[in-house]
Amino acid sequence: MDLPTLAYAEAVRLPGVEFVDLRSPSEFAHDHLPGARNVPLFDDRQRAVVGTLYCRESPAAAWREGLRIVEERLAGLLAEILGEPVPDRAWRRRFHELTAPGRDPAFQREFRWLAPSEPPPAPLVLHCWRGGMRSRSVVALMHALGIHRAIHLAGGYKGYRAWVRERLAAFDPATPLIVLRGPTGVGKTRILARLEEAAPGATIDLEGLARHRSSILGDVGLEPVGQKAFESALADRLGRLGPPPWFIEGESRKVGDVVLPEPLFRAMEEGIQIRLDAPLAHRVEVLAADYLPTPAHAAELRARLPFLEKRLGRTWTGRLRAWLDRGEWRRVAEVLLERYYDPRYGHHDRRRRWAAEFNAADPGLVADLLAFRARRGGRGASAGG
Repeated sequence: MDLPTLAYAEAVRLPGVEFVDLRSPSEFAHDHLPGARNVPLFDDRQRAVVGTLYCRESPAAAWREGLRIVEERLAGLLAEILGEPVPDRAWRRRFHELTAPGRDPAFQREFRWLAPSEPPPAPLVLHCWRGGMRSRSVVALMHALGIHRAIHLAGGYKGYRAWVRERLAAFDPATPLIVLRGPTGVGKTRILARLEEAAPGATIDLEGLARHRSSILGDVGLEPVGQKAFESALADRLGRLGPPPWFIEGESRKVGDVVLPEPLFRAMEEGIQIRLDAPLAHRVEVLAADYLPTPAHAAELRARLPFLEKRLGRTWTGRLRAWLDRGEWRRVAEVLLERYYDPRYGHHDRRRRWAAEFNAADPGLVADLLAFRARRGGRGASAGG
C-alpha cells in the first residue's frame, strides 16, 4: 500500500489543510503544530504502558498492546478525526486485515512522497512524535477505508521541530525592525496591538507569543509557554508577516523564561530604535489595566508584593500590601514605577541612539508611527491600509 507523506514545509501550503496530532495530551500540551487538533491515539497512562513494554520486553509486545488499546477506541477516534461516524463493519474488518499475524505492521511500510500536483481536497495531515507507529498505522487504516485525503507528516512532530529551528536560525539579522522601547507602563504591547489592527502583518509581539510581560510580575494573570511552544508561535508569526520593516518591542535576550533566537535579537539591537514615554498618570492606568482587571489578578499581584517590598528596603515591608488592600492601587503603581522599575531598567537604554521619540499617550501615536514606518520603506504602512 502506497501511503502519501509530506514534510511540514510542503504540507502547510496545501489548500484547506488540517493537522491532526495523534500524540498523548501531555505531549500536545508541551508544544504542537499551529492550529493542530489533538486526537490522542493513547492517553498519557496508555502511552506509558506501551512505552514500557517497548523498552523492557520488545517492540512486538508494545505493538500487540497498542493494537488492543486502539481497537477498543477506534470508532470514536475515527469519528473525531473525520467529524462523522464510521460504521463498525467498515473499519473493523480492515483493521484486522492490516494487523493480521504475519503482516508487516503499518509503521514498517515504505512511504512514497506526495507530489505537489496530487494534493487531495480538504487534506488531513496526521502525525505523532516522529512519524512512527501511531501515525503510520492510522493513515494506513484510513487509506484502506478509502479515505484518501489522509496524509502522513514526514518525521512527525520531531521533523516539524527541525523545521522550526531551521527557520529561526535562518532569520536575517539585517532585517529592518522598528524597535519600540521606553519605561514600564507606557503600553508598548498595547501599542503593538493597535498597530497590528491598523496595518496587519506589521508587528511581532514577543510578549504575546511568550504569554509573559517580561518583568518580575510578568506572568500575573497569564500562563507563560515553554521554549518550544514559544518558538513554534514565533516561526508561525514570521510566516504571516507582510513586508518589513516590522514593529517589535525592545526586550532583553529573555522574555520570562524563554530565550529569543540569536539572529532576531541581533536584528533588534541593530534595528531602528524608537523611544516612547508618557506621563506618570498614564503609566499608572496602563499598569492597573494589565495587572488589576479582576480580583483574581489582584490576589496574585498581592502574593508577589513581599518580594518587591524587600527589594525596596526594610521600611517598605507590608506597606504596598496594605495600600492594595485599601484599594489604593494607584499609590502601589506609582511606587513600583518610580522606585523599582525606572531605576532598574532605565539605565539599559541610556547608550542607545534614538531615531525618534513619541508620547505614548498621544491619541495620534499610531498614525505617527505608521507614517514613520512609511518613510523608512514600509509598504502599505499608512493608517488607511
